[in-house]
Amino acid sequence: MKKASKPELPAYAVILAGGRGTRFWPRSRTDTPKQLLNIVGERTMLQQTAARLAPLFSPAQIWVVTNRRQSAEVRKQLARVPRAQMLAEPIGRNTAAAIGLAAIHLAHEARHRNPHDALMAVLPADHFIAQPERYRAIVGRALAVASEFGSMAVLGIPPVHPETGFGYIERMPEGKSPRRLGAYSVRRFTEKPPLATARRYVASGKYFWNAGMFFWRVSTFLENLHRFLPKTYEALRELAATIGTPGYDRALAAIYPRLENISVDYALLEPCTRGKGARRVYVLPAEVGWSDIGSWDAVYDLIAGPKRKAGAQANVTAGAHYTLDAEGNFLWSPEKFLAAIGVSNLVVVETPDALLICPRDRAQDVGKIVKWLEEHNRKSLL
Repeated sequence: MKKASKPELPAYAVILAGGRGTRFWPRSRTDTPKQLLNIVGERTMLQQTAARLAPLFSPAQIWVVTNRRQSAEVRKQLARVPRAQMLAEPIGRNTAAAIGLAAIHLAHEARHRNPHDALMAVLPADHFIAQPERYRAIVGRALAVASEFGSMAVLGIPPVHPETGFGYIERMPEGKSPRRLGAYSVRRFTEKPPLATARRYVASGKYFWNAGMFFWRVSTFLENLHRFLPKTYEALRELAATIGTPGYDRALAAIYPRLENISVDYALLEPCTRGKGARRVYVLPAEVGWSDIGSWDAVYDLIAGPKRKAGAQANVTAGAHYTLDAEGNFLWSPEKFLAAIGVSNLVVVETPDALLICPRDRAQDVGKIVKWLEEHNRKSLL
């Protein structure tokens, strides 16, 4: 008699789309943050994220976690994704809570299915991937690794320079890390090291940038949430009991603020790599032309890189313009004619109510402007 095969686990993409993108002011605002803008290309970052997942995940397999202020625009941009799969947080509580919200909904969906479980691919809404086909192949392998009970997978970006603004993932040595589907066992996670340490990491060849792309079973995530964040787990269980009932929205508003405000990296992944009986965490190297596009300067590098010629840096522009003896500038003024003479390496971003001017190497400080606007109650500019 032929033995019955195990039913395959359904897989879902959970897109995290609730951030503010303060370093992209004045274009990025509270209601229209970075992921909802066409920062690079014609489509928004959110639309690009969904499009590159399309061959692996149908609209019915995509869930989005956003916030109430942005939910209407998210629904508009991803019109084919079922409305019930757009989850709106009443208040921001970092990635552990956001992923937990998606997990309890997926667990609820799985109650009447065999098996009563599913795979989750947790992905940011605002990253750029230059090689989508290669990326999808790696995502497929990550899902296969995560299909094993207790296993968690994360994509690691091979570092190209000693970046101090990213978290790092250290893999186990070759002899202690039998590779399966191109994955290494993770030794530890390290957050934003100083420059000297980052240089050592890059030189060693054993470290990857943490791009915040995670893969696991719903059951694996919830078991680890119960283990490491029991208060958040119990609160989400309480909320899960109201899914599909008229009382869900009220329960969400009451319960969600009780969830711990912590990233999933700190809350689950780091503890899972420590101590005896540590859970299985794997990293898959992902050389896919990745960029988190963290500033206007990063946008410049992404667009201008292919255009650069020896001895000169191109200007990146939007709208009608004229430049004279100017190079290396990011000039975004789609509605007004812009002329630049004798300036180099500037960021200029114009909107109907604001104008940003700064050196490209100070683009990371744009978030400080948003902080100042908040402190001075300039709500119309936020």
